[in-house]
Amino acid sequence: RKMELITAQEIAEKWGISQRRIRTLCAEGRIEGAFKMGAYWSIPEDAEKPFDERIKTGKYIKAKSGDLNG
Repeated sequence: RKMELITAQEIAEKWGISQRRIRTLCAEGRIEGAFKMGAYWSIPEDAEKPFDERIKTGKYIKAKSGDLNG
């Protein structure tokens, strides 16, 4: 069986997150089967989106700049 590979841009569009985040996830080894070819990441088309460990409450709330008290 041949594994279909797609680019960081394609998986970013599929998952609805940025290409930069995809590259970070690949570099951290969090996308199974992803590998770097030269300057580009190749990702299996059927790769599963990893859980976002940055979000602890289940909801992402960006703090306003200058708001140090949360």
